[in-house]
Amino acid sequence: MQQTLFTVIAILFITISSGNSRAIDCKPGRGKKVQHAIIVDQSGKGHFTKIQDAIDSIPINNDKWIKVRINPGTYIEQVTIPEDKPCIFLKGRDRALTTITYNAHKSTDTSATFTSSPSNVVAVGITFKNSFNLPYKQKMYSKNISYGIKMPGVGVVPALSARIYGDKSAFYDCAFLGVQDTLWDVQGRHHFLNCYIEGAVDFIFGAGQSLYEGCSINVTGDGVITAQGREFPNDPNGFIFSGCTVSGIEGVRAFLGRAYRPYSRVIFQDSYFSEVVDPLGWNAWGYVGQEEKFKYAEYNCKGPGSNKSKRVPWVIKKPSTGHSEVFSKSSFIDQDGWLAKLPL
Repeated sequence: MQQTLFTVIAILFITISSGNSRAIDCKPGRGKKVQHAIIVDQSGKGHFTKIQDAIDSIPINNDKWIKVRINPGTYIEQVTIPEDKPCIFLKGRDRALTTITYNAHKSTDTSATFTSSPSNVVAVGITFKNSFNLPYKQKMYSKNISYGIKMPGVGVVPALSARIYGDKSAFYDCAFLGVQDTLWDVQGRHHFLNCYIEGAVDFIFGAGQSLYEGCSINVTGDGVITAQGREFPNDPNGFIFSGCTVSGIEGVRAFLGRAYRPYSRVIFQDSYFSEVVDPLGWNAWGYVGQEEKFKYAEYNCKGPGSNKSKRVPWVIKKPSTGHSEVFSKSSFIDQDGWLAKLPL
């Protein structure tokens, strides 16, 4: 009886988990790929002056693509897309012209300027900024150096520009600005294309299954770029950086990644590294002695920071057989062809 009950519960858990892991596709809006636009304009020339008001106007359980057009301006507000409002396309004029900013800080759960919980969310041409600690100047560090990484001094705390929960989420030509924990790539399949990401400490972190393609990563202080949280060996998540540029302020040094969870996975391929990359490259953090569980790899990277002569011995330096197939865009994040169905 107990074994039967356990089996039923296990099957139910797997069924629910499988259902949540892959979101349904959105329908075209009124015969078009996108529903008519909701316009946000600070001068009052649109439907709303605040982005959150536009989000709130969208019906719950919406299943048709709806565009929210955000006209140029700096919108000082925290914006949240709740889990029951999928199929939203946020369109800014340009990331240099359309900015959402706020200065909440201390907690990763409450500080994000932008939070996206549902699947099927697209953003184009928008800067997401957490203004706390910005503009950032290299500050004094605490006396303790944790696992070989300089830790920021008093005043530098988590302050997220964005946190992304939903499956099938895409960000094109966007910017994410912060210092510590800039972008929380929480979970789900995500595509970041031609984005600019800035920070100093763990500023791309989480357990997303994400491809960063053609992105510019700017390091503003000594620290760590990625803190990837793959928990178990069969988890499909990880971060792939393809064709990206890693640069930063002269004189600072950053690790490409540290192990946020025991099976952390981060791959850089065909990318450029400036001297901002620490010669060791990677940090085991709290998992010293368990490095065989990580998958940290650098393939076909160039630039002064790509020299592997002083790298940690457990970094993967050559692609394994079948790597290009397993970690291609189609295999890693686009198995069901969702990218081609986006309203772009």
